[in-house]
Amino acid sequence: MREYLLVLLVAAAVTYLLAGAFRTIAVRTRAMATVRTRDVHTQPIPYFGGLAMLGGLAVAFWLALQLPFLGRHALVAHDATAVLWAGLVICVIGALDDKYDLPALVKLGGQVLAAGVAVLGGVRILWIPLPGRIYGVDDATSILITVVFIAVCVNAINFIDGLDGLAAGVVAIGSGAFFAYSYVLAYEQELVRATTASLITVATVGICVGFLGHNYHPAKMFMGDSGAMLLGLLMAMSTISFTGQIDPSALPGDTGDVLPALLPILLPLAALALPLVDLVSAYVRRTRNGQYWFVADKQHLHHRLVARGHSHRGAVLLMYAWTAVSAVGLVTITLADDLRSVILVAVALAAVIVFTTRPLRSSTAMMTAWPEVVPEADEPELVEFTGGDDDQ
Repeated sequence: MREYLLVLLVAAAVTYLLAGAFRTIAVRTRAMATVRTRDVHTQPIPYFGGLAMLGGLAVAFWLALQLPFLGRHALVAHDATAVLWAGLVICVIGALDDKYDLPALVKLGGQVLAAGVAVLGGVRILWIPLPGRIYGVDDATSILITVVFIAVCVNAINFIDGLDGLAAGVVAIGSGAFFAYSYVLAYEQELVRATTASLITVATVGICVGFLGHNYHPAKMFMGDSGAMLLGLLMAMSTISFTGQIDPSALPGDTGDVLPALLPILLPLAALALPLVDLVSAYVRRTRNGQYWFVADKQHLHHRLVARGHSHRGAVLLMYAWTAVSAVGLVTITLADDLRSVILVAVALAAVIVFTTRPLRSSTAMMTAWPEVVPEADEPELVEFTGGDDDQ
């Protein structure tokens, strides 16, 4: 545990320090998030936060492989290298999009390329837990499921990146819950506690915490597509590597206990619950209005929370709470396996529902929650497949 804690702290510190340098680079190269009618920010904000996060991740992985506990496991070193190469590919694609606004198909192609790099490196889904049985998959099915799963996670995080500190905080909470599950499971089942899943998740928490020092409201810089897509990839990679290094027979519970068997798949979905709900609701809303589903608007969950009267920070903290209830609550119920854990999660859920429906801000504050932003006359409206900060 001490080595994992050291990796987390180093990832946070390096990311925080690099973010300042990349912010300067973004300003000098004019890689800025301009203000559009659907945006929350009211002045241009520098991008390239994702490049700082990649740097923090690389240093954290390098450190981990030098340590006596994590570094002596060849499989961890192999998978970490594959994940880092895939992260480099998707981060570069995202950074180019932040600077040059790449077409949607190019970004999607970059996501598939990054998934392909991970698959070629041997990081792919090997089994799927289902009620009563855990199924192994053949090579072709494994590759297809892995690529699709990565694309879904990448776009889900990219989709929710719309308020200062939102994406980084949500991913930090979800990754922390996954780390707790994988580490406690290995401890209780007397398995090797040095796994790629644990390393990825703890490093992800670190880079998110480090970046929040620059991104929490009011943000000094945005992670952009380079950061959002990197975080989505890391969440997917932690789940995928987990299926390759944990013996499915070691999962808690018997064959009749559905939840423990499904948890490796349900947990990342629980962490991504808000982005996925937002994605589906946007598709339904835009289709009903006769629009393409990728046409950006200002009706996302975080936009609606602010419009209902929640402050910017209040809306972000509220979405943190929803993520914690879904991800941490799921882990708590599964690992504790008693009535008290169920009651505790139920009370937390009720509290979050109350705060969601009864914003603390006054109606006057609600009326001023969205300042009018008038774009320059020669600035065209942008339409994107996936959003960065304040996109979609």
